[in-house]
Amino acid sequence: MKYNPDVSSSRRKNRKAHFSAPSSVRRKIMSSSLSKELRAKYNTRSLPIRKDDEVRILRGKYKGREGKVTQVYRKKWVIHVDRVQRDKSNGATSPIGIHPSKVVITTIKLDKDRRAILDRKDRSKTAQPAATEDVEMVD
Repeated sequence: MKYNPDVSSSRRKNRKAHFSAPSSVRRKIMSSSLSKELRAKYNTRSLPIRKDDEVRILRGKYKGREGKVTQVYRKKWVIHVDRVQRDKSNGATSPIGIHPSKVVITTIKLDKDRRAILDRKDRSKTAQPAATEDVEMVD
């Protein structure tokens, strides 16, 4: 059932919004989940993927391969991973596009902005204030 009257539940409109989304929205949609170690460390499930993150591919022909993200191709909804490429008939190599939902981030490229995102998304910080506040019961 639809609860918010401002949001459409039409398949046609949702597909149009998805495929004609601007780059800023595509960045958010093109998120990858974090590995179990990173998930425990940062208390966050997923993060928008970016160049220089290291990932492990979970699905498809290249399952199990690990490598560094060389390009985030937002226009085509794919990422290119180092050493995941095919040889063309003329001898050149072309990178294979992999959807970010089919990879897991194993190493995060941390900078000031990325650290701020992780601090903001930290679930332990949002859960603690409510749990640590003592409420006095009065008869």
